Amino acid sequence: MDFSNIDAWIFDLDNTLYPPEMALFPQIEARMTRYVMRLLRVEPQDADRLRRDYWRQHGTTLAGLMAEHAIDPVAYLDEVHDIDFTPLVPAPELAAVISALPGRKLIHTNGDSRYARKVLAARGLDLFEEIYGVEETGFHPKPDERAYAAVLRQSGVDPGRAVMFEDDPRNLIVPHALGMRTVLIGRGHSGPDVTGDGNAQPEQDLAHVMHRSNDLFAFLSAIALEG
Repeated sequence: MDFSNIDAWIFDLDNTLYPPEMALFPQIEARMTRYVMRLLRVEPQDADRLRRDYWRQHGTTLAGLMAEHAIDPVAYLDEVHDIDFTPLVPAPELAAVISALPGRKLIHTNGDSRYARKVLAARGLDLFEEIYGVEETGFHPKPDERAYAAVLRQSGVDPGRAVMFEDDPRNLIVPHALGMRTVLIGRGHSGPDVTGDGNAQPEQDLAHVMHRSNDLFAFLSAIALEG
């Protein structure tokens, strides 16, 4: 738990800075499915299958739709993120412990930055220096190496002095290879690919995960106590 060499704290957004029980993503997934239904004129079950297949093959449903159907990503993001944010509740204790971390605090999300700002505002977490959404990475999503390269290039962060917090294990593979500390938050859900015990991958495939916690606030509080 020695994070004394860290001067850049990089956080994923969805299901990392709020718990999955607040259920924003089911709303987004439903809107993505309806988008695919309308675009491709398919039944709900086929649209849901395609949404998941695009996620597996391309990193996100958006990336798959761009690659396979050349859609307008901005219009898509506006539509699928037009959701009810009232399930989110402010997290003043989490805000305080993140604010107290020494160094820079950044967001790297596969959502767009406008959506991210709405989530952060609802959680009372308007404290991050920069938000890197999918538009800032040239619409290359995590776990694509180009997404991380874009964030590092724009931010000037030294990966050897950075830590990445994520709820999706596959999105920590590249950060670990780059020399970042990696922290998996939650049960290890990896999109639609979840085993019966809630783990996205067998334990032997998680060598790139250096720390795990089901509670981001508790984990960051422990770092503060160690410091």
